[in-house]
Amino acid sequence: MKESKMSLWAGIGLLAGIIIGNATDNVGLWIALGLCFGAGIGSVLGDNKSKP
Repeated sequence: MKESKMSLWAGIGLLAGIIIGNATDNVGLWIALGLCFGAGIGSVLGDNKSKP
């Protein structure tokens, strides 16, 4: 389940990066930032059952 939650948030970050990048006319930067922030949020909000 952790992988699917991370991929969901990475997709949301990608979408946000495309929208912000299109508005600021710098799509390449914001796609990368959106993916990084989305994956980071997904890993933080993910299920931590594997940690002792």
